[in-house]
Amino acid sequence: MSGQTQPSHFILFVDDDEMSRTLFARATRGLYPVRLAQGAQEAMAILERHAAETAIVVTDFRMPGCNGDDLLREIAGKYPHIVRILVTAYADKDLLLNAVNTDNAFRIIEKPLRMEAVNEVLSLALAHFNEREARHQRLLAMDETLAFLAHELNTPLATIALHARAIGEDQPTESDAERHARFAGAASSMLNNAQYCLSLIESFWSTIKDGGHRPSSATGGHEVRATRLVAGLIETYPFSGSQRDWIQVDIQGDFVVSAMPNCVALVLSSLVSNALRALSGNSGTSAPFLRIEVVARPRPAIRVCDNGPGIAPDIKARLAHDVVTTHAGNGGHGMGTIFCNRIMQSVGGSLLIDSTVGAGTTVTMDFGNARNRVRAIDEPDALADHSARGTLS
Repeated sequence: MSGQTQPSHFILFVDDDEMSRTLFARATRGLYPVRLAQGAQEAMAILERHAAETAIVVTDFRMPGCNGDDLLREIAGKYPHIVRILVTAYADKDLLLNAVNTDNAFRIIEKPLRMEAVNEVLSLALAHFNEREARHQRLLAMDETLAFLAHELNTPLATIALHARAIGEDQPTESDAERHARFAGAASSMLNNAQYCLSLIESFWSTIKDGGHRPSSATGGHEVRATRLVAGLIETYPFSGSQRDWIQVDIQGDFVVSAMPNCVALVLSSLVSNALRALSGNSGTSAPFLRIEVVARPRPAIRVCDNGPGIAPDIKARLAHDVVTTHAGNGGHGMGTIFCNRIMQSVGGSLLIDSTVGAGTTVTMDFGNARNRVRAIDEPDALADHSARGTLS
């Protein structure tokens, strides 16, 4: 069996002539997945069910009921991502000009069909489709990244604002020592949150600059190793107090994250931030730890594990879908896990939460359903040396 995978998109050929449909299917067999329709009505019925998997529509112009130009115009309005090609045996100058000027047709092919020419046009059309899809994915990735970045900045900035407001409205009813301690605590919190905001912006900007000098994949992102994402986070995260000593890193394998690495990095940062916040607020944890695991098999994944207070079952069941927060007093609005889950789904993966009250939480960034978007790496990695020590430097 061949290791090649079949294209995920197909070509829809529309012609009321049975012989033409048979010849087209025979000529493209083995090159492109093809579906056939004998008229505009059948073509639109197919697209209603399978528009997302359709890359190209090739239609004859002269058909009963609805001509090919009208069909392409309807497709352009409803399914603009589909590349449209018109076939005609009539040298109608006005028809050709209208189809091109209104952008209804990517190319016009004359009958009788010469399959060498048809395959050449199909190759160009698929390249055009893939380029447009890649551009669309890059825009989606940027939208998701900016939305998530705005969310991640919102909570620490809100915390800074709350402390600043409290200081501004200070009433000197406490002793000097008490006021000094309270102001010192507020200043420390403001500094930590400001440093976190700056680190996110620095990391985001660095990734954007690096990405500008690397070739883009079909998904709109450059290839980044999972271990590199973890190392980058450890290098730039503004740990406070003894938090850095809580971190353990366990490298069991590595894989390439090709889709939306900017967003994946923000998800990882958000999960680590949540875990550190839970550990810092849990006075019952005598020896807090936060372990970051990277595994390539049997399913590529990054896990963030802590021994914090855990999450109540009723809260855990709602986290990925409902607005739930235990940090409203510090500016939290409960959208973090929803963003993380949505981004993981965008890259073809999922976010899994396993938690026991009093025993800790493990959040898994599972890339197992991402198909071609991740690739396991078997060769030894320099970061593997840090696994035994539980550090990344």
